[in-house]
Amino acid sequence: MSSTVPTINAVLFDFGMVLTTPPDPASWERLKAVFSADEASFHKAYWKHRDDYDRGTLKSHSYWLEVANDLHKPLGPEALRELIAADIALWTQPNQVMIDWAANLQRAGIKTGILSNMPDAMEVGIRDTFAWIENFDHHTWSHRLLLAKPEAAIYRHAAEGLALPPAEILFIDDREENIEAAVAVGMQAIQYTNHDTFVQEMNEREFGPLLNPVGKNRQ
Repeated sequence: MSSTVPTINAVLFDFGMVLTTPPDPASWERLKAVFSADEASFHKAYWKHRDDYDRGTLKSHSYWLEVANDLHKPLGPEALRELIAADIALWTQPNQVMIDWAANLQRAGIKTGILSNMPDAMEVGIRDTFAWIENFDHHTWSHRLLLAKPEAAIYRHAAEGLALPPAEILFIDDREENIEAAVAVGMQAIQYTNHDTFVQEMNEREFGPLLNPVGKNRQ
């Protein structure tokens, strides 16, 4: 690695669409079926309040109640349980190649973290579904902080959790605005759209050695 390439001592991952694949179509159908809603109406209601859900200003019951109200549907306990379960399944289809890479980084002694816009019920579901989530050195879940990407403070929180300056952290996210915000606080960052393009950019930016990390001792 040339002297002009920043030293990376941690890789910080977004969760959805990086450690997981695009949403599961069958789960969308499960969600719509709870309300007997058409495609357009359901998606409008689902996304209208999602930022508040991710941020933690709405908890799971309040979020789904808002969705139900927008669709003019009742929301009983059984429906709520089904919605939460289907929503977790929607966003937790594993992107195994990135999960395996994170594990390789961890075995090599390189710090790893998660920085995700994630609501409360989703975090619980992720921890219940994936034992490997506990192998990351630090987790920054938006709902716990009442913050969300691309706000600068949430990136600083993640860097503090990893006990590293932002310049030593490589952040990976699927959304351009989140990448731009990471760069603005001093991190290195790469947008993840598909794996081949990601590997190509890693090599072009001389981060290729991180793809096959060599073990080192943590300080």
